[in-house]
Amino acid sequence: MPCFLVLVILLFPRVALALMWFFSTYLQRAFHGGLLLPVLGFIFLPLTTIVYAWEINSHMPTAGINLLWLLMAVIVDLGGLGGGARRSRY
Repeated sequence: MPCFLVLVILLFPRVALALMWFFSTYLQRAFHGGLLLPVLGFIFLPLTTIVYAWEINSHMPTAGINLLWLLMAVIVDLGGLGGGARRSRY
């Protein structure tokens, strides 16, 4: 079951974010009840938003290996954004 959950999050991060927003307080605890950062994360960097919320809710410092997880999420998110621009050129 955990592998299936990770697969769903990686394939559909915006759906996972929406479900987390509506059915739990996971994002509210990570972003201290604010609305702007989760909405921007939903639009631009959904996987990074999920990883950051996981780190904050697990009381992990954003340093060392945890920072590496966060940077990998940023790279995956930015790769998804840039890939479409490259394909449309050809």
